[in-house]
Amino acid sequence: MRFVQSVFFFLTFLSFAQNNNSYQIRTIAFYNLENLFDTKNDTLIYDDDRTPEGKDQWTKERYLHKVDQMSKVISEIGSEDNRTAPDVIGVCEVENLGVLEDLVHHKNLSEFNYGIVHYDSPDERGIDVALLYKKSAFVPVSFNSHRLLLFNMEGKRDYTRDQLIVEGLLDNEKIYFMVNHWPSRSGGEARSRPFRLEAAKLNKRIIDSVRKQDVDSKIISMGDFNDDPIDPSFKKILKVKKNTKKLDSTSLYGPMEKLFRKGRGSLAYRDKWNLFDQLYMTSSLINNPNEGYRYWKAGIFTPSYLMDPKGKYKGYPLRTYAGGSYIGGYSDHFPVYLHLIRKMNL
Repeated sequence: MRFVQSVFFFLTFLSFAQNNNSYQIRTIAFYNLENLFDTKNDTLIYDDDRTPEGKDQWTKERYLHKVDQMSKVISEIGSEDNRTAPDVIGVCEVENLGVLEDLVHHKNLSEFNYGIVHYDSPDERGIDVALLYKKSAFVPVSFNSHRLLLFNMEGKRDYTRDQLIVEGLLDNEKIYFMVNHWPSRSGGEARSRPFRLEAAKLNKRIIDSVRKQDVDSKIISMGDFNDDPIDPSFKKILKVKKNTKKLDSTSLYGPMEKLFRKGRGSLAYRDKWNLFDQLYMTSSLINNPNEGYRYWKAGIFTPSYLMDPKGKYKGYPLRTYAGGSYIGGYSDHFPVYLHLIRKMNL
């Protein structure tokens, strides 16, 4: 493992003036990169389809095109408000550290000088989560990968992704970022739900352990949760709230539920939108408006080029493969993001 509105621009961050105050903004994002695999056959994982000889005919040219596509998207997430690439971004469905290095060194991203926090997960397909960060904005202090132990109906181990937590300094302020990719809905939502409930319990234990040391710690958890904001993992286990006025010191706040209830989503299946890609946070990012960074707003990044332009999937995320055929799109998920702001001393 290694870890590699009036607008004014200062170095790598944006500030804006509001009510005669000046604010600094940082963008935190998450993106499911939909099977960013290299072309090599790793005998320890099930990556055979993503090889030149495999079912997907995953050639070097297709891989490099995928990296080009992903780097373009990442460079633009949240740029409507913050005219630069995200300062911190969680990603999932990446095969290894090598593909992440190819990504951050691409010409679309190289100027931002991203570092990487990555661990290899035990997932059978070999897909991992990772955190990318601008070295000019965020300095990792400690990081850990927490294993989720799951067993199927026959009592056999079901291997899935680890949950990553990174403690660091965002402009010298301590903030924790968690990156998740919870178990899928393979076999049906109801049948697979217990696995996601266990993932939520692990997420809560990690958050509680941090808060035990510092009750006012600022934590942002992000990921592809394979659950919507209204599902039991969020409502019964994590107890994420959608209303900032109902938060207490132990609450978690989720800005994505309001978007979901308005019909917004990050992926679509059988004419139904889901918002599996989410970010939520501790109430300390809401209730301490004058103490460092606080939450401003969240969104789903949906430029027209990320959408299928025609046919029965018009408006859906434009994928790399569709119906078993290569179409050279981006991902089956839209990215999500939020902005943090803090008052600047002039």
